[in-house]
Amino acid sequence: MHDTRLRGLYAVTDGRLTGQPLFDAVRAALAGGVQLVQYRDKSGETPRRQDEAARLVELCHAQGALLLINDDTELALAVGADGVHLGQTDTPLASARARLGPQRIIGVSCNNRLEWARAAQQAGADYVAFGRFFPSSTKPDAPQAGLALLEQARQQLDLPIAAIGGITPDNAPQLHAAGADMLAVVNALFGQDDIETAARQLSRCFD
Repeated sequence: MHDTRLRGLYAVTDGRLTGQPLFDAVRAALAGGVQLVQYRDKSGETPRRQDEAARLVELCHAQGALLLINDDTELALAVGADGVHLGQTDTPLASARARLGPQRIIGVSCNNRLEWARAAQQAGADYVAFGRFFPSSTKPDAPQAGLALLEQARQQLDLPIAAIGGITPDNAPQLHAAGADMLAVVNALFGQDDIETAARQLSRCFD
C-alpha cells in the first residue's frame, strides 16, 4: 500500500548550487510546494551536518513536509529525520531497516534497472527512484532511463516511484503521466534565482 506522503515535488539539496543560505533556499522551496526534502551532503563535517540536518527536520515538519537523509542512517536517527535515501553502493537496505525500524522511510536508487526496483520492493523499500531521464548537470554520467521504464514500473510495482535527472517544468508532466509519483529535482530548483517560483512551476503537474 502506498504511503500517501510520498507524492509531489522532491527537493534534493546541493550546497554547491544553492546561491543563498541552505535554510533560506529550502524555506523558499517549501513555500513553492515541495513535499519532500533530501539532505545530501557527502562531506565528512559531522558537527555541521548534524546541525543542518536537525534544523532542516524542524523546518520541514513545520511546513508538513518530509526530511530524508542521503545514505546516513545514524544521522537520520540522531536528528529524528523521516528516513533515508540509499544508492546502490550505499548502506544495504536490510541494514538500514534494522537500524531505522519499520516506521521510517527508506528509498532506493535503481538507475534504469527495473529488476533492482523489484528487488528493493521485495526487501522492504518504501519507494524507488529511477533516472536520469534527461541530460543532467548534477549527474551527467548516470545511466539513461526512458518513459517506457516508468510505465512498466507503474504496472509491476506496488510502491511509490520517483523520477530524477534533468527535470524541468516542460518535461515534468510527461514523467508524472508515465507513472512518477515524485519528481526529484536539484538544479531546476536550487540552481534558480527564484526558488519559490521554480518550485511552483515544477509542482503544477501534481495539481
